[in-house]
Amino acid sequence: MHRTATFTRRTTETSIVVAVDLDGRGTAEVSTGIGFFDHMLVLLAAHSLVDMAIRCEGDLHVDGHHTVEDVGRALGRAVSDALGERRGIRRYGHCVLPMDETLVTAAVDFGGRAATVFRVPFAVPAIGTFDTQLVEVFWEGFAAAAGANVHLLLHHGHNAHHVAEGVFKGAARAMRMALEPDPRQPDVPSTKGSLTV
Repeated sequence: MHRTATFTRRTTETSIVVAVDLDGRGTAEVSTGIGFFDHMLVLLAAHSLVDMAIRCEGDLHVDGHHTVEDVGRALGRAVSDALGERRGIRRYGHCVLPMDETLVTAAVDFGGRAATVFRVPFAVPAIGTFDTQLVEVFWEGFAAAAGANVHLLLHHGHNAHHVAEGVFKGAARAMRMALEPDPRQPDVPSTKGSLTV
């Protein structure tokens, strides 16, 4: 069964359409109006092997916050919808990822409950015009809507671009592991028998 979903979210702040294919090849069609954020989303698709089509028109005349947060929520919701009852997935995933001088650990649980732990300090407030605080904002939004635990930890690293890239690539690799079908466990991977959000 191919696991796909499309989710649309429209508010006075953003208009977003997200489509995902959890069994894809990592292709990305991304347009948010924020170049660095688009770059991170392309990396997320490529390393998770989740095909993503993301289009957002946001109130960038204010700043990037609403766009980044709402894309995170919309993407998380689309992933949750594509998972359905979450039968047959590995559920947990982790990755320790080097990115030049940077080392990041990412761990995820698509167990139906939302939690975010973000221990990733940035040495500078912005990467170009991109507010580095928005990296955490994105993952908080994603975890809340996906019904996932997302833990992100920076061990060391000082280049902000590398740190952000390490976070997105590490999280992507952890997602890939967690979302993969588990041939040994075709049912819901929980002793409770349910992983509903």
